[in-house]
Amino acid sequence: MTQIEDLHDMQTGMIRIGTFSSVATHWLPNIIRIFKKDYPKIDFELLLGDYTEIESWILNGRVDLGFVRLPSKPELDTIFVEQDRLLVVMPLNHPLANCEKFPINDLLNSPFMLLEKGAKAEISEIFEMHHISPQVNFTTWDDYAIMSMVENGLGISILPELILKRIPHKIIAKELEIPAFRDIV
Repeated sequence: MTQIEDLHDMQTGMIRIGTFSSVATHWLPNIIRIFKKDYPKIDFELLLGDYTEIESWILNGRVDLGFVRLPSKPELDTIFVEQDRLLVVMPLNHPLANCEKFPINDLLNSPFMLLEKGAKAEISEIFEMHHISPQVNFTTWDDYAIMSMVENGLGISILPELILKRIPHKIIAKELEIPAFRDIV
């Protein structure tokens, strides 16, 4: 907590934030804009990574603060920020495009684009919890690459609702029949 207290006394300097793309895209611009009204001489550096990288950056002092998901490493001080729904994304012409909620077992019926980098992420945890193994045809940590692949009919995926705000891609997002979330801290 001393690092946070030190930030309150800063008049100039740099704040380094470890983050992932959806937070960097949808939350941080407004947060930084508001912060800079009171602290115009403070600059920011955003380091984009996966949850494991961000936790490591926090613990070794590479960043001053970071956004991760629960569960996180126990040695981190966390503050719950938001619960973010995980939604199935599919092309506009997908047979289940008009369903109210996407059936879990239908994740097995289309090629799957997996959002994951290194350490296991929440989508793989959904598969384990429901004892399913979709046919993963593409794996990346780039949300926008997945949206483009889905838009082009190469398969379906599961993405956090936060990244699906204001997207240019023509895709449909549906809640799973058994809702899934990630807790952002």
